[in-house]
Amino acid sequence: MSLQIHKGQCFCGAVEIEVTGEPAGMGYCHCESCRHWSAGPVNAFALWEPNQVRVTKGQEYILQYNHTENSDRKWCAKCGGHLMTVHPGLKLIDLYASVVPSVDFRPAIHVNYAETVLPMKDGLPKMKGFPADFGGSGEVVPE
Repeated sequence: MSLQIHKGQCFCGAVEIEVTGEPAGMGYCHCESCRHWSAGPVNAFALWEPNQVRVTKGQEYILQYNHTENSDRKWCAKCGGHLMTVHPGLKLIDLYASVVPSVDFRPAIHVNYAETVLPMKDGLPKMKGFPADFGGSGEVVPE
């Protein structure tokens, strides 16, 4: 069986990204920070190990903003298209689900659901904050 390779890009195509294998996890984040950054009521994420993510074109166009030490948010300087958020403490990269469209988005969890502005009744676990594995309380809240 060959290793899956998926390609993606920013909005204008100046930055190209390649990911290999399967993501470590997928889901939805409802925190105010992700909502504000994504300009949407919820953020769809796909988490990858750093060695699975490679910028293949346009590294010179990538800018970064750190609202907190937990999230290094990256985007394309030419078009403003959001690319990824590096989470140093988790040792994972959140590659926005829409950036790599060939990845079959299969969400398994909602995080920071206590902050939701868009309730979603989809049967997936709703974490008040983060799972215990990620430094959170692991508390599940009702849909």
